[in-house]
Amino acid sequence: MSEAARAQASVDNLLEVLDLDETQARTEEDIFTGRSHSMPTGRIYGGQVLGQSLIAAERTMPEDRAVHSMHGYFLRPGDSTQGLTIAVDRIHDGRSFSTRRSQAYQNGVPIFSMIASFQDEAPGVEHAQPMPGGVPAPDDIPSDEARVEGGHPQALRMLTDRPVDMRHVESPLYLVADGERKAQQAVWMRMRAPMPEDPRLHRAALAYLSDMSIQESILRAHGVPWAMPGLKVASLDHAMWWHRPARVDEWLLYVQESPNARGGRGLATGRIYTHDGDLAASVTQEIMIRVPDA
Repeated sequence: MSEAARAQASVDNLLEVLDLDETQARTEEDIFTGRSHSMPTGRIYGGQVLGQSLIAAERTMPEDRAVHSMHGYFLRPGDSTQGLTIAVDRIHDGRSFSTRRSQAYQNGVPIFSMIASFQDEAPGVEHAQPMPGGVPAPDDIPSDEARVEGGHPQALRMLTDRPVDMRHVESPLYLVADGERKAQQAVWMRMRAPMPEDPRLHRAALAYLSDMSIQESILRAHGVPWAMPGLKVASLDHAMWWHRPARVDEWLLYVQESPNARGGRGLATGRIYTHDGDLAASVTQEIMIRVPDA
């Protein structure tokens, strides 16, 4: 399979994952079902359930009312060999805002719970923190696959099979933690192939992307690579705010930092910018992190 065909297949697979089936609508709650990405670890990738839960909530909204914020908790590890069921509660519909609760289930128990708020487009005051200067352009940075080529074959396969082209401005943390120990990093990312025009898909795919690499500002601060034997990392919660439209099949800069780590938990924050420098979204996530002998 050619590189272009493999890239298109990976994005088509993501679109299938986000294409939920509706099994019940407009009764006590809306019920959707979806499939899971195959993952080498056997655990569902958190961004998958974020995107699916958002798509399910979006399905209960008119097209002109868009998500502006979500707050979710990862309750249990998900099994990537199984599909999942998502229940949406229509909590509130007002003149300008709507609120939805999405809960994702496997084997009858919730694995993720989210509340999201939606708003009509409205005028108002506007400002944004600017994109950092001096960041190399994505075309001037090798792909993550090129930087780990010759390393662990499972790590390389996971990178080449995913639908995302990621390019760390600093060195990647997959196998080793080279460079300065600091609680900041930046990553360029985009989908490997064009996405449909539907803005709801781009918002959901941005949620999918937002869980990718944000934990690394915590790891980088302590010189910890993902491949460290005995390392245990699990996302506890995830919050996201959509500020401006962004296409996920165009380059996005994800600027990340960790303000705190203590008690086996680390907090990470991120800002996602378009290639033109518009602030598209803000993200916060807390993780459980257990480092051997720490």
